[in-house]
Amino acid sequence: MPTDAPQFWGATPTGPDTWTVAIWAPQAGSTTVDLDSRRVAMSQAADGVWRAAVTAPAGTPYMFHIDDMALPDPAARQQQGDVHGPSILTRPVTPPPAWAGVAWQDAVILEIHIGTFTDDGTLAAAAQRLPDIAAMGITVVELMPIVQFAGHHGWGYDGVLPYAVHLPYGTPQDVVDFVACAHDLGIAVILDVVYNHFGPEGCYLHTACPAFFDHDRETPWGDAIDFTQVPVRDYFIGNAVMWIRDFGFDGLRFDAVHQIIDPSSPDLMTELSQTLRALDLGRPVHLVAEDERNETVHRDAGVTDASWNDDYHHIVHTLLTGEDDGYYTSYATQPMAQLALSLREGQVVQGQPREPANHDAPPRGAPTGHLTPTAFVNFNQTHDQIGNRAGAGRLITLCSPQAAQVAHAMLLTLPFVPLMFQGEDEGSATPFPFFCDFTGELAELVRAGRKEEFGDLDGVLTDPVDPAAFHDARPYARPSADADDWRALTTRLLTWRRAQVTPLLHSGWTGTTSKVIGPRAVQATWTFAAGRLHALAQLGAPLPPEQWRGADGGLTLGAPELDFAYCTWTDR
Repeated sequence: MPTDAPQFWGATPTGPDTWTVAIWAPQAGSTTVDLDSRRVAMSQAADGVWRAAVTAPAGTPYMFHIDDMALPDPAARQQQGDVHGPSILTRPVTPPPAWAGVAWQDAVILEIHIGTFTDDGTLAAAAQRLPDIAAMGITVVELMPIVQFAGHHGWGYDGVLPYAVHLPYGTPQDVVDFVACAHDLGIAVILDVVYNHFGPEGCYLHTACPAFFDHDRETPWGDAIDFTQVPVRDYFIGNAVMWIRDFGFDGLRFDAVHQIIDPSSPDLMTELSQTLRALDLGRPVHLVAEDERNETVHRDAGVTDASWNDDYHHIVHTLLTGEDDGYYTSYATQPMAQLALSLREGQVVQGQPREPANHDAPPRGAPTGHLTPTAFVNFNQTHDQIGNRAGAGRLITLCSPQAAQVAHAMLLTLPFVPLMFQGEDEGSATPFPFFCDFTGELAELVRAGRKEEFGDLDGVLTDPVDPAAFHDARPYARPSADADDWRALTTRLLTWRRAQVTPLLHSGWTGTTSKVIGPRAVQATWTFAAGRLHALAQLGAPLPPEQWRGADGGLTLGAPELDFAYCTWTDR
């Protein structure tokens, strides 16, 4: 398990101006490294790794030549330009100052995309907005991927150089400075990483190192990565170590772990988690998975701390909008009962057969009633849920303001870990479509792929390569007229959470009960060692007055005679 620079990959400094460069290419016939005008021969060891000792100052551009094919270093820490050009000899950064971190029970997450979070679209500009984020009570920012991908703008999930920072966002030092700024404000920083695939342009590993891939298994992005290979595992585990240890990130969010198929023992996720937790950095390291399988194995074993909970989103979205097409279909059947189940047990899909959606697919999921509420990251919106729909409309544009406010209150005061998407904190109606700036045939393939994947959702998808899709996706550039009111609501809700909910979470959860109490109303109680948390929500029709429990000493949004209202209180 690597705890230092990966031994199979990259440029590792060995002195002031000396380096060992390495690349795993077991099937290559010859390999050299070019530094400016010099070509240095590399020698292959029995492990299939080509290595060379070189002398050059930091900042020198270099490229590998494998069987006469020029390529950047797959583990480059910095690029001179785009993903096709030279890499830069770059020394590891100096980590930000040590700090105690943020406990997971205190986590309130804001997901942000560096390219659209500010007008400048840089890490430096994003850091300047962090004081406003902290003032509302947000304790964690989660960065969508920041690694190098082809082109200037995109969501970041098409990265091909996972050790290099995307140049338009800034330098490696800018990342350190951003993290340090967040820490100074009491904000932890989680990075979204993509270890299940590479983007469609600029990944030279397919040609230079075919052994990196399992050619007998296909994924939505092509040949699967072969995680049983030690150098492949080292590539990704070393990357995770770099972000946590060197750059000071407080955790990682793993994209689509259901596509990280590894029969090894331990599997990649387990070994990666063990490696990170063994670093002993004096602060917690939070590991969060996106896993469509709804499995609990990694959470049960402490490999991950939580998983994104799509089920909660789908139920709330269906209740507030009435949508029942695409993947919302199975959530439109008895949605209040499904919401009660989600409040009680987190996930709804737990291995039981579900109709009518996916009736030909085997059941997925596992029972989750034994998991603490903080094992689930709940959300009303994310980049996926906004961008992967016609028009990329936010929830606030699809339901009444009253309904959106009640959903916001539920998200931020229930005991699950809440996640907001940038702009949600101030009620932004700005769309966030999928965007990229691929050209030619690849652009057409992306257009076609989007239509095929999301064609069962009503409406017309935004053209992903239209420059306006990117430029119009900045939520804070054009605040809505009621942005101040929404910020005040967010602050009020998080003040309540910090005073009433967080102490209960720290005391330890012991159980949950929930029930449907009306055609469109649900009530739940979470029991902790230090007391109980209660919540009552009506989502589309008022309860009889005698059934409404006013939250004296608690928090109330709306009124019992309204279709949408919410109250929450504690017994401590």
